[in-house]
Amino acid sequence: MQALIQRLFPSSKGKTVIDIGCGTGGNIGALRQDFSCVGIDSSAEAIDFARNRYPGVRFICGSVSSDCKGVWDQGSLFLLMDVLEHVPDDFHLFSEILSRSEPGSHLLITVPADMELWSKHDESFGHYRRYHAHRLALLWKDLPVTPLLVSYYNAHLYAPIRLIRTVTRLSGRPFGRAGTDFRIPNRVVNALLEGVFAHEARRLVDTLDGKRARGFTRGASLIALLRREPGVISPRRKPEGLPPDAHVPGEMHES
Repeated sequence: MQALIQRLFPSSKGKTVIDIGCGTGGNIGALRQDFSCVGIDSSAEAIDFARNRYPGVRFICGSVSSDCKGVWDQGSLFLLMDVLEHVPDDFHLFSEILSRSEPGSHLLITVPADMELWSKHDESFGHYRRYHAHRLALLWKDLPVTPLLVSYYNAHLYAPIRLIRTVTRLSGRPFGRAGTDFRIPNRVVNALLEGVFAHEARRLVDTLDGKRARGFTRGASLIALLRREPGVISPRRKPEGLPPDAHVPGEMHES
């Protein structure tokens, strides 16, 4: 993420990055030395934690619709990092953000990819769906948006992630804690993972620069970098005819 942002905007306090659904602030906090930063989240607990951890960032507790007046016209870049899969109508949230953003601003999106990886892990995190590239691109179809980069990522880890998800589905037991497949890696594993992600980031930057024809064609996640073009955008709802979501958080499901 940081490599793409730094390629798009060389460090500048004159640029404002707005992280929508910032959670406890880790993503936006990592950018605070180079940009003016704003984090928005509906969780008061998460915002309190973020404010204590990243005092140089402006955090807003509230919703996109009603609590963020006065910040939209400041945004050079809007982050939606693993947010869209958590809302029932991702078309409405996405188009509402675009409708409030200024022409020339950018939007960076990440979502979990590939329904073949669906497991209790997703349900524990409150996911409605995982995405493929075509389903993600429907969000901006017919809107004044230019996609600068659309690629899968977490590509090198796809095979082990798929193996873990298959095993957990068959066994009915999560790989990690609290119903998820997450475990905190030791320092050696963490260093290896950092190397993997750095390699993928370089390839994504090369794709953005036109040095590669495309990014990754398979991965556990998807990333899209979009530029908002001039034109009127009205918030719109999810169209009919889409496959139903895999899960509705809060509803009881038979095992």
